[in-house]
Amino acid sequence: MSVADDRHFPGPEFAIEDMWLGIVSAKVLASGFGQVGDGRSFAFRIEGSSLLVEVYRPRLSGPVPQPEDIVATIQRSVVDVDVTDERSLAAAVRDAVALAEVAN
Repeated sequence: MSVADDRHFPGPEFAIEDMWLGIVSAKVLASGFGQVGDGRSFAFRIEGSSLLVEVYRPRLSGPVPQPEDIVATIQRSVVDVDVTDERSLAAAVRDAVALAEVAN
C-alpha cells in the first residue's frame, strides 16, 4: 500500500490532493480526489480494468458530494496505464478530468 506523500501538481488548474494505491488479493486498487482550477473537485477510483472519474460542482454544501453534485463523469480503460505508478495514474486521471470537462 502507498499513500501519496506530496500533492501532484501537473498544472496550476489541476491538483490531486490525495491518492491511495494498493494491491489486495492480486487486484490493483486505487482511489483519490483533487481540485480543478475553477473550484470544482473530483474523485477517482479503479473499478476492475477501468478508471472512473466524477467531477463535482463548485462550492459543495457538505464534505461528501451527493449524486446531484456530479456535473461530469468518465470511465476509461486502464489496460495501457501502469496503475501501480503514481505518476502514470495521475496523468491518466488528469487526462480523464480534461475529457470529462470537454464532454459536458
